[in-house]
Amino acid sequence: MTKSVSDLTQLPNIGKNLAEKLKLVGVESSNDLKLAGTENVFIKLVEFEKDTCINTLYAIEGAVQGIRWHNISEERKQELREFYAMVNR
Repeated sequence: MTKSVSDLTQLPNIGKNLAEKLKLVGVESSNDLKLAGTENVFIKLVEFEKDTCINTLYAIEGAVQGIRWHNISEERKQELREFYAMVNR
């Protein structure tokens, strides 16, 4: 496992599979993820893999916040649902 994948997998919600996908779209570290932001990273993933699901969006947001995705506020989840719907039009 590369250093960047293991760095990413130290974040909540980021397993080896998602970490590898993140690396493929240019997100090399937890710092890269946080600097790019949830929506920007998700768009990159969707461009790479069209059927990227909303749970991936939640996982990224939770990782950026440093929490399990289940603990994202309902208000933020609603924003993410609206964003997801816009991306998938």
